[in-house]
Amino acid sequence: MGDLNQRIEAMHRRDVLVAWAFVIGLWFAIIFVALATWDLAPNSTARTLLLIGGAVVLIFNTAAILAMLRHYREDRDFMYGLDIKFLDEAKGRG
Repeated sequence: MGDLNQRIEAMHRRDVLVAWAFVIGLWFAIIFVALATWDLAPNSTARTLLLIGGAVVLIFNTAAILAMLRHYREDRDFMYGLDIKFLDEAKGRG
């Protein structure tokens, strides 16, 4: 059973790292696009609306990823246990 728990922990840790990498990448991408296109906006009102839109995208996507990670943590043993079971069966180990 210890091996299963270690495998579950490893899968969960990897998924958390990938999710955080996505969040960080999204923030960098939105900030880069805002800076790169700043001069393309026709006036300050358009810039303000674009900044608000980008902020909303960042906030909602970050909140969604955090909710997903919380769900993964709550149901970790069940979800990853099933994944491991099917992976082992596919490899002929189970």
